[in-house]
Amino acid sequence: MSAFGNFLKRKDVVVSLQRYGVDAMSAMAQGLFCTLLIGTILNTLGAQLGIGFLTKSVVTIGEKAYTIGGLASAMAGPAMAVAIGFALHASGMVLFTLVPVGYATNILGGAGGPFAVYIVSIIAAEFGKMVSKETRIDILVTPIVTLLVGVIVASLIAAPVGHAASWVGNLIMWATERQPFVMGILVSAIVGIALTLPISSAAICAGLGLTGLAGGAAVAGCCAQMIGFAVMSFRENRWGGLVSQGLGTSMLQMGNILRNPKIWIAPILTSMITGPVATCIFHLEMNGAAVNSGMGTCGLCGPIGVWTGWTDPTTFDWIGLVLICFVLPAAICFCLGEVSRRLGWIRKDDLKI
Repeated sequence: MSAFGNFLKRKDVVVSLQRYGVDAMSAMAQGLFCTLLIGTILNTLGAQLGIGFLTKSVVTIGEKAYTIGGLASAMAGPAMAVAIGFALHASGMVLFTLVPVGYATNILGGAGGPFAVYIVSIIAAEFGKMVSKETRIDILVTPIVTLLVGVIVASLIAAPVGHAASWVGNLIMWATERQPFVMGILVSAIVGIALTLPISSAAICAGLGLTGLAGGAAVAGCCAQMIGFAVMSFRENRWGGLVSQGLGTSMLQMGNILRNPKIWIAPILTSMITGPVATCIFHLEMNGAAVNSGMGTCGLCGPIGVWTGWTDPTTFDWIGLVLICFVLPAAICFCLGEVSRRLGWIRKDDLKI
């Protein structure tokens, strides 16, 4: 191994799909969840339920007043950057310096800020790790290098990356508006698959800014995977599995999918059915933050995101939301699962977590 390779190994700089594609992106989604998503939920609850302290501004910065939820949402950039640094095993000083890096990058990235933060934070964190504790003046060198690298890279690529991500997201939303049946199938299936894979569907949806009708299709796909697997595997996992998958994550089935990919057929087919039902019949739209589109029923974030923009919902709206997020995924996936069992595609304990 070369001297530089040994240096990278000593500094725990691991260039791999697992480290960057799984660990960093999953951490980024957690940062989004704890700020933008929680902030959106609090604002929604305050507005819809008339909770005074959630709708009242608590601080004014410049000329902008922030509610509790608004303040949380405004910190999405720093939270994502720190979360990514944490996933990359960055030291404390690198983590703390990623706060301004994430804030600046998210602003420069505009609507596609999350993807810009993802890329810039990885670069800044790894450079910070490489110089960390290498000099006698580490307290100066590490934060300066991390900050300069982060801000310089952000000034060069954040806006282009943000524009590109936003353009792709807008293209998907435009296509869904014009071809709701076909795109309903594609968006629902792809985002649902991403939810179950060890990557972050929430981060993908946030980075692309996926809202509106396309966001509704994404919600349908995520719910199909989570509720589908939860109900389909009830005989193996009982109530604990129902809750952990239905309100947690279908990613718990990933090990079983690797052992027998056929168990994934029923949830994927379910998403391909509920997606166009959501777009063509109920016109289900994501009205909240784009990150909600990739959350499904995790903490009920998907349904809450849809509910966020309702001003005068009809009975039809509520029926559509309940059917798409809960009833249809449970019924369709259960039936398809039973067919799979009869065909021998799902064997005993194949779905046990």
